[in-house]
Amino acid sequence: MTNKIIAMSIFDLLKTGPGPSSSHTIGPMKAGFNFSVRVKALNREILNRAKGIKIRLYGSLSATGRGHGTDRAVIAGLMGNEPATCPPTLLSNFLTIPKERKIIDLGIKKLPVDLENIEYSSIRHNFPYNNTLIIDLLSEQDLSRDASKDLHNTALFSMEYYSIGGGFLQWKGWIEQDNVIPPHPYSNMTELKKQLKDKNLSLERLLLQNEMAISGLTEEEIKVKLDKIIYVMKDTVNRGINTEGVLPGPIGLKRKAKRLKERADSLQTIDQYLCLLDSYAYAVAEENAAGNTIVTAPTCGAAGVIPAVIMILEEHFHLDILTQRSGLLAAAAIGFIAKNNAGIVGAEVGCQGEIGVATAMAAAMIAQSQGYSPKVVENAAEIALEHQLGLTCDPVCGYVQIPCIERNAIGAVKACNAALIAENENSDTHMVSFDATVKAMGEIGRDMNSKFKETALGGLAVSMICC
Repeated sequence: MTNKIIAMSIFDLLKTGPGPSSSHTIGPMKAGFNFSVRVKALNREILNRAKGIKIRLYGSLSATGRGHGTDRAVIAGLMGNEPATCPPTLLSNFLTIPKERKIIDLGIKKLPVDLENIEYSSIRHNFPYNNTLIIDLLSEQDLSRDASKDLHNTALFSMEYYSIGGGFLQWKGWIEQDNVIPPHPYSNMTELKKQLKDKNLSLERLLLQNEMAISGLTEEEIKVKLDKIIYVMKDTVNRGINTEGVLPGPIGLKRKAKRLKERADSLQTIDQYLCLLDSYAYAVAEENAAGNTIVTAPTCGAAGVIPAVIMILEEHFHLDILTQRSGLLAAAAIGFIAKNNAGIVGAEVGCQGEIGVATAMAAAMIAQSQGYSPKVVENAAEIALEHQLGLTCDPVCGYVQIPCIERNAIGAVKACNAALIAENENSDTHMVSFDATVKAMGEIGRDMNSKFKETALGGLAVSMICC
């Protein structure tokens, strides 16, 4: 396992943005926005020669970019939108935006930018990251060229971006900043538990103190931001369970969350509990599939698992916001460790890194919110992740709908069961560590064929006919 110290902010892992994919929409939107800022700083001579924009997508961005909204996201970013602050329905309503408003502002001039500026390039390539996109600022001469490969040497300005998963963005020449070393450093679960024991800290206290050092926020500011994340999650659930209709794209998939919620109200005991959990997970996953605002947890494609569990913690267990917040901190720790030692993006490790990790995070959240020890929290996360190992990312037609939406509901149910087992077994007899399971996930992800990693070239994506 890597010994890299975890120095990521909670708010880099759990962030608000548009669906349906953190690597396909949030990352590319950030790239478009970054490019728009950079070109404004170019000298006037270059800007005066600028006549157009070219966007080239590679890897799974090319293979499933249309279904995942990459084309709309990168253009929205070029138009000056950022994921955290863009209108909730910006991408789902993109086609209704008038052409005259789809522009990149260079300061001294404005250039039109729209879907025809997108080129879907090679799925297999030699770039350092699967999800690569290149944005070029073109002269009139460049626009007349047929071979885009020549643009590397002739474009007025060019940037090579990598959407590395979870909404994180890097680019060619990117230098990792020296992160603040947190007061309680750890790189995996074993080290985290040692810090807790040696310093006699609660998991919540350790994570808050680390976050204060990493982000520079006060404890009160952190709590306010966590509460805002929980509010957005619940708001997304409520939007989803009150919305009907057909999701965008060629599949013609109808929303189910509202019906599931209505059916749950007529059921009894355990059936009602499970159906409510399903409806809440469906609600967020359907909002995500529509391209509306969600919270990455840890990704867009898995965004429904944790909000569904939070709703159940509040409604079924009657846990207050303070307890929900504590649970969310534990979930973040699990997400950190998975990302640091294996991965959380479908294009790199398959859906085991998305739904699998989300399920583990949610299981840890339940155990933490119930007041159990860090060992039980770890065991809950381990059980949840262990039984998602090998899960492929095979979206039908390249849309985050089938099997993605249903997987969120199944993941939420698995999280509850994993927590239930961990809370009632003898924790000292639990055999498998979370670190061992994360290591297994990383190995499986590395060996997994690329056609099962968000390219829609294998699995259910090809066995189900997309009309």
